[in-house]
Amino acid sequence: MKKTNDIFSKQEEQRRKIKERMEKIKYKLLIISGKGGVGKSTVAVNLAYGLLFQGGKVGILDVDIHGPSIAKMLGIENCRLSSSDDNIIEPINITPHLKVITIASLLESVDTPVIWRGPLKMKLISQFLGDVNWGELDYLVIDSPPGTGDEPLSVAQLIPELDGVIIVTTPQEVALLDSRKSVNFAKSLKVPVIGIIENMSGLICPYCGKKINLFKSGGGEKAAKDFKVPFLGKIPIEPDIVESTDKGRPFIQTYAKTRTANLMEETITKIRGIVENKK
Repeated sequence: MKKTNDIFSKQEEQRRKIKERMEKIKYKLLIISGKGGVGKSTVAVNLAYGLLFQGGKVGILDVDIHGPSIAKMLGIENCRLSSSDDNIIEPINITPHLKVITIASLLESVDTPVIWRGPLKMKLISQFLGDVNWGELDYLVIDSPPGTGDEPLSVAQLIPELDGVIIVTTPQEVALLDSRKSVNFAKSLKVPVIGIIENMSGLICPYCGKKINLFKSGGGEKAAKDFKVPFLGKIPIEPDIVESTDKGRPFIQTYAKTRTANLMEETITKIRGIVENKK
């Protein structure tokens, strides 16, 4: 019985620490997708930088335990996390107002697999929320793996005051089927749906300027309408996004004057409006 009481006591203590940390962060946003390959992490990184450029203090939490990509996208693959004597984890400071936590900064190598079941993943996410010195932030952008499994569920359970989820999809029907499940996932957990972003929405031909809908078009907007949630915008396929991501440089910064970067800015402004007007 004593051992059981000790476990419950530790859990309660951790939840108290998480609550205290999260109270210092104005808005907590969870980025999800129904399936992989839709560019969710790319959207998360550029959203974080866009919020930073609009004057915010921002944190990025990568809870993709098995396939973390945030470190590569931010050019911090060789950075390692450190902790103080009282076991407080210090995030990686990319700028004075942009902090990052990812399991990639705990692994020996980029080729090291994480072979964990659910309880271990939830414990790590709990530590990333409660034991990290996030400080005072305007936004915490949480990038989760595809689907509606352990990681996004853990985040929703550990942060009851989560401000909402942003769903990233692509226009083809297979992705849209999964994005609909993401909407229902959020609703079943009573987490607000901030809206849907349709990524990879058409390619502008560099030679003739004509738009080519490689994966159809308008599906994300239709899903948002069907489920009565906000449609946040379309982001086209952009070869420079791939190049900037591979080099660890956010597209919205490196190609700030492009049409696609402007569309990202418009989407970010819309997200801010929805989130900040709710409080």
